[in-house]
Amino acid sequence: MDKYQEQPHLLDRHLEGMMNSLLDIIRDSGSPPPLVHLAFKFLYIITKVRGYKRFLPLFPHEVRDLQPVLDMLAKQNPRDPDTWETRYMLLLWLSMICLIPFDLARFDGNLVSMEGQARQPTMDRILEIAKCYLVVSDKARDAAAVLVSKFIVRPDVRQSRMADFLDWVLSMLSKSSSQTMEGTVIVNGMLQALAQLFKHGKREDCLPYAATVLKCLDNCKLSESNQMVLRKLGMKLVQRLGLTFVKPKVAKWRSQLLIGLKDKDTIVRWSAAKGIGRITGRLPKELADDVIGSLLDCFSFQETDNAWHGGCLALAELGRRGLLLPSRISDVVPVMLKALTYDEKRGACSVGSNVRDAACYVCWAFARAYEPAELIPFINHISSALVIAAVFDRDVNCRRAASAAFQENVGRQGTFPHGIDILTAADYFAVGNRVNCYLTISVYIAGFPEYTQPMIDHLVNMKINHWDGVIRELSTKALHNITPQAPEYMANVVLPRLLPLSVGSDLHTRHGAILACAEITHALWYLSCYQSYFLTVCTLIEKLSLSKMPFKGDPIIGGWQWLINDSLRHLTLVSSGARQHIKECAVSALAALCNEFYINERGEADPALQDELVTQYVSELQNAEEMIRCGFSRALGALPRFLLKGRLQQVLEGLKKVTQISPEDVSFAESRRDALIAIAKVCQTVGVKGDGSQEEYVCRDNVDQIYATLLTGVTDYTTDSRGDVGGWVREAAMTSLMEVTLLLVQNEAELINANICKQIMCWLAQQSAEKIDKFRAHAGSVFLTLLHFDHPPVPHIPHREELERIFPRSEKETLNWNAASEAFPRITQLLGLPSYQYHVLLGLSVSVGGLTETTLRYSAQSLFDYMKKIQSDPSALESFCETLLKVFEDNLRNDRVSVPLLTMLDQMLANGCFDMFTEQENHPFPVKLFTLCKEEIKRSKDIRKLRSSIGVDITPTFVPVGTTCGSSISHQDLRVSFLLSSWDCLGQHSFPSLAFDQDTSSSRFCGLIQFQGDMREKIFFQLFLLLCHPFPIVRKTTASQVYEMLLTYGDVVDVAVLEQVMAILSDTNW
Repeated sequence: MDKYQEQPHLLDRHLEGMMNSLLDIIRDSGSPPPLVHLAFKFLYIITKVRGYKRFLPLFPHEVRDLQPVLDMLAKQNPRDPDTWETRYMLLLWLSMICLIPFDLARFDGNLVSMEGQARQPTMDRILEIAKCYLVVSDKARDAAAVLVSKFIVRPDVRQSRMADFLDWVLSMLSKSSSQTMEGTVIVNGMLQALAQLFKHGKREDCLPYAATVLKCLDNCKLSESNQMVLRKLGMKLVQRLGLTFVKPKVAKWRSQLLIGLKDKDTIVRWSAAKGIGRITGRLPKELADDVIGSLLDCFSFQETDNAWHGGCLALAELGRRGLLLPSRISDVVPVMLKALTYDEKRGACSVGSNVRDAACYVCWAFARAYEPAELIPFINHISSALVIAAVFDRDVNCRRAASAAFQENVGRQGTFPHGIDILTAADYFAVGNRVNCYLTISVYIAGFPEYTQPMIDHLVNMKINHWDGVIRELSTKALHNITPQAPEYMANVVLPRLLPLSVGSDLHTRHGAILACAEITHALWYLSCYQSYFLTVCTLIEKLSLSKMPFKGDPIIGGWQWLINDSLRHLTLVSSGARQHIKECAVSALAALCNEFYINERGEADPALQDELVTQYVSELQNAEEMIRCGFSRALGALPRFLLKGRLQQVLEGLKKVTQISPEDVSFAESRRDALIAIAKVCQTVGVKGDGSQEEYVCRDNVDQIYATLLTGVTDYTTDSRGDVGGWVREAAMTSLMEVTLLLVQNEAELINANICKQIMCWLAQQSAEKIDKFRAHAGSVFLTLLHFDHPPVPHIPHREELERIFPRSEKETLNWNAASEAFPRITQLLGLPSYQYHVLLGLSVSVGGLTETTLRYSAQSLFDYMKKIQSDPSALESFCETLLKVFEDNLRNDRVSVPLLTMLDQMLANGCFDMFTEQENHPFPVKLFTLCKEEIKRSKDIRKLRSSIGVDITPTFVPVGTTCGSSISHQDLRVSFLLSSWDCLGQHSFPSLAFDQDTSSSRFCGLIQFQGDMREKIFFQLFLLLCHPFPIVRKTTASQVYEMLLTYGDVVDVAVLEQVMAILSDTNW
């Protein structure tokens, strides 16, 4: 059983079989006593692993079982230490048998035995057994308490025995002392019995006795006991009593539970917290708010860490149950923020990790307790505190708890700044390594401005004076690494705060402050040596060059050139925020230097210098460091014309290689972006001359190559942990395409051929139809700029007149491409223009099948509006379907397109977009679509793709019918076999023509069944196979959708088997 400890639910399907096998041995009169005891021991082991609550209902509880179980219990020795498992299981079994719905007096018959002696009534026998085992010291005592809770609440027993039993329990409590071993055992049993009884008994039955029980419990003074288990049981009983008479005795039970929150043992505090949560849920609003006010008193610095921990647990329970009113947020959040950093020094160590862990639980509960709008004023404080706990807490369990709480808030609230990015870096496993948290993850998170200063302040205030020397050293190193993110704050605020601490009286604080001063000073010097140095030097070189200093031919120019190159090579040493600024300064300095000192009287460059400079820069474009590629790409884009003359092709080839994606540099999106920007700059610098040399001008010989490189950038959809980084490349490519095109139009427009112009406009139209607002807006802006440019107009734009009608010049500046409600109604009109149909449909597939609600709603509605317009035009609908199949075929196994495309197809089928084809038997469109869908998910393990495919009725790699797809569906093969046996009634049935009801919600499932012809048989066969798929979610989804499909299309199934088919689909645990 050991292997099932962590996932005991895996035993559930086998429990009944195991129990029956062992009970057969127990019931066999020929089984020797040792074998019977062994069977009960095995039953106990199973119960221990799965839990008695799950195991209990499986016991047989018929009338015939009562007497044998009572007889077996009568033969037991309550003090035998070797057979306690037998007694424990028999008592649990008896507790189930007690539920039989017959008056126990009916089993007594003649109470005079054959020997003439009076026999004890069955009710008294059971009660005597329960009393006997409530005072034993082994596990049977727990089972006896369960027996009491089931037995005493029976109507017949309650009327005649409940009062006497409670008198006996209370007298035992009064007479027993928790200071002795024997007394502790008795008190334990009595408390368990009472707690179980008040838990399972009806309130009206228990209420008459509750006050007496509470008074007796007060007299026991359990809070003063040194027995943790007794204090915990006392808390359980108090909360059950509180639930019994909430209003009349509210003050009494509340004080006891609040005292329980401060108990020295965790399980007692936990029980008290749960009790407060349960009872507060039954209180009126005013009293519930009073409870919260009393709880907040636990969070004073006069209270111990136990009170803080119990208070946090109670707040979390209240939050989890939705009992923390929004009006209390402003009171609770400050307390919770203090608890997240609670660390009380005790000698050479500290306490408080349990408080911080519980505070994370409170934050986790906040995510479920409040609407996002209610937490908005506190979001920055809560998110910063959780990030700090996840990264800087000393204990791994607290770091992981904070990470889990942060994740819950990101998922449910959706308002935590940079939530997804931080979760990617600081997930459950990443925060397990403390050194990695302090020195790596913290630097990444500090790059987000919302978290930079709170993280620095926490390290300075809470960590550099920590009692653990390792934490102090890690904290100072973290300050060193974070300094580039906020150098001014470090220099102007943090260092002045640290200097007095470095000469303070506390040894730990002095040590941490001195180390922190050293690390921050070193980091600031490092920054000044690089970041400020680079900025200062590059600015100086630029200004001296612009001032026409008389240094032409002087060796110092070589030094200046080296300094610029060095700045471009060391961009990785500066902060990400300053990187772009330094790059621009270096490029500006380079342009000024070249224009002043590298040109001779004839306006030419020195050949040797030109060769050295261009060759060096081009070679750096293949550097293994991405930032070096970025720097030298932009440097090539800044070179003046006289340095590019005769070297243009070499520069363009070098930049082209940077834009190409290879396995080694797939994540180098920034370098690809800068290379595309540089290509446009180079083209603008050298100018256009149609008949010129490709080494000097943009001309007929190289214009196609330039456009090919730029158009490749529009297809970059690279993603990594930062998200859609390919979007940066696409944005730069669109801008460069516009700049190069306008350059050609204004000089030699004949160099732009019709095919190139069509590609540009089509790709821009596709980008204008995609899901990310920022890139859609940029694409739309470029599209309209090219369309309405008239100095002179851009030639060869396909369907110019129709485009100008859809996008009037007067709306060029006012059309908001960021708004899906404005963009998609316009862009879908391009579906009616043959040249744009393919690319617009490709972009719409990603939007309509996406996850963003606003984008999905407006893009889908616009698409359906267009489809509605062409329903009366067979040729237009045929053309659209051909294009749709072409898009699908070209993007097979490209999950970025195919997964949302399947979702879009599901919606289109559900909305009746292809009704025209349902009347025609074996129409080629559904047949081809079915084939493509099957090919798309062949051997796929992508659940989203598989579930999307079921909507259009397809199948992945199928398991042959008649074989078992994993143990979890072995019982389903018979059901599937029945469905297959009905093949003559399903697959071979004569299908009538069915009108597709657009308003029927279930019509979206198994959408291809609406098409007539031989394909329907294939659809049914594929669905049967899908019911045997290895993935449970696929089986379940298939069964659900087939059920709804048959509800919608009832005529496709023979009436003789329909009811049985529907029963199998609905009743089977797929």
